[in-house]
Amino acid sequence: MPAQQSPAAGAAGGFNAVQKLFTNRGQGSGPDSGRRLVRRARGLRLPITGRYIPVMRSEAPALMPIFRSQHQAALLAWLLLHPGHEYTLTELAKKLDVPLTTLQREAQRLVVAGLLQDRTLGRSRLLRANPSNRAAAPLTQLLEVTFGPETVIGEEFNLTNAEHVLIFGSWADRYRGTPGPPPNDVDVLVVGDLDRADVYDAADRAQARLGMQVNPVIRTPEQWANDADSLVLQIKASPTVDVTPAGKAAT
Repeated sequence: MPAQQSPAAGAAGGFNAVQKLFTNRGQGSGPDSGRRLVRRARGLRLPITGRYIPVMRSEAPALMPIFRSQHQAALLAWLLLHPGHEYTLTELAKKLDVPLTTLQREAQRLVVAGLLQDRTLGRSRLLRANPSNRAAAPLTQLLEVTFGPETVIGEEFNLTNAEHVLIFGSWADRYRGTPGPPPNDVDVLVVGDLDRADVYDAADRAQARLGMQVNPVIRTPEQWANDADSLVLQIKASPTVDVTPAGKAAT
């Protein structure tokens, strides 16, 4: 009596059949063997087991591809760089522009790993960083020099009369997923009627916190609206990260 084949063996057999189709095509004992393989493939049936649920997962972040996804890195960066605050999942989803269901999965993984803490308040789930985890301090340092500019620049350039604060250049390119070498500095555009000394002081404070050079560029609202300015045109056509308080509140 022949041995019964298990479902797992059947699934493996289906995979092997596909593998052979693409690795052995054209091989065989006769000149028509390749055509015979193609004809057989049309009738090939593969056993499919389990449930398949579509999941929105972002690519590994170009800024630091050691993280599982851009969403995971953004969530970790926001919470570890704001250790004294806690946020609901809905608040985080809006701030980070991440689908709520995706954020729930990423948050659960980080809670299980002990990097985040959660608690329930009414019907809301609140999240915060877990500073007692021994990986929290070095991970915060890593995130501060990679994803930190979004937080640090937004805080230090929160100046009176600053209508727009945009990060542009290589850091914004990496943040938006454009491949390339790690950025060595951060380019910041500040739009408004500002005292230049205040802007440069903000750049110095941000540079001290980030450990990387911060290059501020100032434009008046009239210059920002004027497309005759070549730098303004270049910035408008390139990836940017809006870190103005009003811009963050809008997201």
